Amino acid sequence: MANLLLLRHLQSQWNKENRFTGWTDISLSEEGRKSAKEVAQKLAGFKIDKVYTSPLIRNRETASLILENLGKSDVPIITDKALNERHYGKLQGLNKNELKAKYGEEQVRLWRRSWDQAPPEGESLKDVHNRVIPFYENYIKKDLEAGKNILVVASHNSLRALVKHLERISDEEIINLEISTGELKKYEIE
Repeated sequence: MANLLLLRHLQSQWNKENRFTGWTDISLSEEGRKSAKEVAQKLAGFKIDKVYTSPLIRNRETASLILENLGKSDVPIITDKALNERHYGKLQGLNKNELKAKYGEEQVRLWRRSWDQAPPEGESLKDVHNRVIPFYENYIKKDLEAGKNILVVASHNSLRALVKHLERISDEEIINLEISTGELKKYEIE
């Protein structure tokens, strides 16, 4: 049996400012960096053989800080853009509350959380799923089948796509899944 550990990156500067980040490469906030020690404690009892993350700096910084706090700087880190956040298109950089005032809370919720509604010139969760799951099947799953314990450090929607797949969450119910910054999800894979 192997462990699959999913960790959403720590708070970024744009998370703090309530902006749509998407593929914009924004660093962690000072609060995010300071929370690394506490978040790493959630992983203290787990053996980690390999880390997968996206090239976005908030994910790479999180992976590095977590491993540093665990004293595991020798764990290999594999980086791939398949694990990037959803591309928010024309919404990237804009404040979520301002968009709610302009378009309505329900429309912004659909852009952010629904299965098949993409923001203007952006990706839907279905699009994200269609790049994350083949990567999972071709790389991460093979490592798990070989008995390796894997940590995936990624963004909200790439993790939501993976959780949808692992837990077989319906297209209609996925809108209700939220994963907070620094939140850890654990799966035992047989």
